[in-house]
Amino acid sequence: MFKEYKTIGEIYGPLMFVKKVEGVTYEELVEVELPSGEVKLGKVLEVNQDVAMIQLFGGSTGIDIHSTRVRFLGKGVELPVSIDILGRIFDGLGRPIDGGPKIIPEKMVDINGAPINPYARDYPSEFIQTGISVIDGLNTLVRGQKLPIFSGSGLPHNQLAVQIARQAKVLGKEEEFAVVFCAMGITFEEYDYFRTDFQKTGAIDRAVLFVNLANDPAGERIATPRMALTAAEYLAYEKGMHVLVILTDMTNYCEALREVSAARKEIPGRRGYPGYLYTDLSTIYERAGRIKGLKGSITQIPILTMPEDDKTHPIPDLTGYITEGQIILGRSMHRKGIYPPIDVLPCLSRLRDKGMGEGKTRADHSGWSNQLFAAYARGKEAAELAVILGEAALSDTDKIFLKFAEQFEDRFVRQGAYEDRSIERTLAIGWELLAMLPRVELKRVKDEYIDKYMPRHEKSARHEKEKVAVA
Repeated sequence: MFKEYKTIGEIYGPLMFVKKVEGVTYEELVEVELPSGEVKLGKVLEVNQDVAMIQLFGGSTGIDIHSTRVRFLGKGVELPVSIDILGRIFDGLGRPIDGGPKIIPEKMVDINGAPINPYARDYPSEFIQTGISVIDGLNTLVRGQKLPIFSGSGLPHNQLAVQIARQAKVLGKEEEFAVVFCAMGITFEEYDYFRTDFQKTGAIDRAVLFVNLANDPAGERIATPRMALTAAEYLAYEKGMHVLVILTDMTNYCEALREVSAARKEIPGRRGYPGYLYTDLSTIYERAGRIKGLKGSITQIPILTMPEDDKTHPIPDLTGYITEGQIILGRSMHRKGIYPPIDVLPCLSRLRDKGMGEGKTRADHSGWSNQLFAAYARGKEAAELAVILGEAALSDTDKIFLKFAEQFEDRFVRQGAYEDRSIERTLAIGWELLAMLPRVELKRVKDEYIDKYMPRHEKSARHEKEKVAVA
């Protein structure tokens, strides 16, 4: 039996206080019925003796504290799930917004989930191809990994997110793959871009979209990623699918968390964010992974915009502690007109070596990756030296590396927004670039791979040059 009250004490922003309650529990779902008949949803944030603090999902507009009814439903916030959620678009509370019918649920699932027992976790080790050379080649993504993208205001992270969602696939065995796309605090224009692109390219057929708009309440925004991850867990662990979850923009989520924290009058931490920000983010990020004995997996790509491009800001800083690496979009690359504007040198995938090698990508991948990264780093050092001393002061070898760095950005990093490169194509481009370097500089790749994969015409031209140098 539902418990119903008409004892609202006060309303403060997105928070409502109900007095004289009994048997109310933390995270319990609440219905708030206005005199007009409109019903708003909320959840219990705190219970202090006989006073319950409720976070409203739909805002507090129109609530009359004397005649509004509050019902405690005796359960948490739940998402109705079935295989029919594929191809559908939902709002931040799991309600369809694509004009389609309501989901007939196979079951109702609490959105807060349960933490995965560390002992039950299986180690991530299988390659996921995104079709983007910098990620596949140098910062390889593996199933069950958490690999965030750090961006800045005005950079094309949304375009990159849609491209990854459209192109990502599991290679080798024929296995079911799905994308759960969660957008938080976005404008209607951005939502229209996401929806149109998914529908136009057909990617919607294997995707589930959860969309929270910028004018939606902060309380709903906090629930949105948990809705998305609940859907992902159902598809992965009950339907055996490999699921890629893209969360954009985590900065908007954290701002909503700060707003609710301020309304609760909590003591603020760094830059006004709540002191439990790290713990809260971990409850989202740690829902990625693989479980021993189960076929499916959840891989996460959270996307966040760094305020003022500051990597030490609490949101990217704490995200970096919890996740396994980062892809960083650089403003300097964007100014050069390069898409995707990925700043290669500070990027890292801590699990990349687990997704490389024979049977996953190719035997030469690991050494090839190390050689490309080292050569590009040396080319960037040569570029900095040229700015200070002039290009004439560079040695002949430094000039080669400088040319290599320019070609690397133009041919390897740069690719079209609808260009889906296979891992074989990515490796081939890398070998064509390495052919620019003297063989004595290729210290990180085995000779057998150089002989096997280096373009033949480049090898013969280099051989002639080396003979002339010896003579």
